[in-house]
Amino acid sequence: MARLSLRRLWAMARKEWLHVRRDTRSLAMAFVVPAVMVVMFGYIISFDVTDIRMAVLDRDRTTQSRDLVDAFRSSGYFLVTAQLDDERRISPLLQRADVRLVLVIPPDFSRNLTARQPAPVQALVDGGDANTASIAINYAQAITTTYSVHAVLKGQALPVPLQAQSRVWYNEDLKSSNMIVPGLMATIMMILSALLTALTIAREWERGTMEQLAATPVHRLEVILGKLLPYVGIGIVDIVLVAVVGGVVFAVPFRGNPFFLMAMAFLFLVGAQGLGIFISATSKSQFLATQLAMITTFLPATLLSGLMFDIASMPKVLQVISLVVPARYFITAVRGIFLKGVGFEVLWGQAVGMIVFAVVGLGLAVHAFKKEIA
Repeated sequence: MARLSLRRLWAMARKEWLHVRRDTRSLAMAFVVPAVMVVMFGYIISFDVTDIRMAVLDRDRTTQSRDLVDAFRSSGYFLVTAQLDDERRISPLLQRADVRLVLVIPPDFSRNLTARQPAPVQALVDGGDANTASIAINYAQAITTTYSVHAVLKGQALPVPLQAQSRVWYNEDLKSSNMIVPGLMATIMMILSALLTALTIAREWERGTMEQLAATPVHRLEVILGKLLPYVGIGIVDIVLVAVVGGVVFAVPFRGNPFFLMAMAFLFLVGAQGLGIFISATSKSQFLATQLAMITTFLPATLLSGLMFDIASMPKVLQVISLVVPARYFITAVRGIFLKGVGFEVLWGQAVGMIVFAVVGLGLAVHAFKKEIA
């Protein structure tokens, strides 16, 4: 077996870079698509729920009942868009989704409150959107609990026996963009890296240059590494680009070590692009290679990586399958670096996952290419 030569490796990398530089469509896809996708998905994918439309059926019509409605209105989560005088109007409003919540205050509300008796109110919620309904219920419970405490203590100096004081770490404002944008970095780079390198070997076959490449004294590992290097460089630039866009457009904080992020990104890119070359070497067609790359990366990186859905809440079978999805490890690492500022001492498990992915991706690419030129 011939020894690896840096000169031949550099020559292969330069040859691949010339291909990329001359292909304006690939360059546009490499540098424009990540920024566009981060901005687009960063705005589209949001779990923040505010301005929930609500209606009020106030049968008490007292100062206390109006104070309760004002508590909902001033919370910033609800918009009171309708004042009802008949319960028969409730169902049509919820059916047309004109409002998501209807607050019903009974006629004896203030009397029970003044008598220090339980004063229940009713919240009817549209369950058609389970996520919004769940959040609306939690908001309503928090507002009524706070109102209840103030009502009990009104005019008294008694301390509250038990009072929870919550404090959110790392994402103090609970902004979903702080969670989504770093996750998009992993998902976009997984898809884009595999798509770009999926064209490399297939392009050699379609242009009839594969035989020439196979006849050269270049080692197969030099061919694979030479084809990977330009795309790894592009991927690193894309990582920086996405981080800058996330910070400038969405104000996502970056608290970690940028060099550690680059190291993790390098391993992830080698694995993803090795997978793309493996697909390219086995398919021999650029069209088929792009289709396979899209199918094998898009769905796992979107659905089973933890980007949008909590993996711990998935069925056990899907949790096990997610263990072989590389984006899962990179998303955890990127979020930890961005939001928590943690390093290898915490993310060593994700680092091991990235190393395994890089070795497997590169090994598959070399093995597949070896069969073609043997």
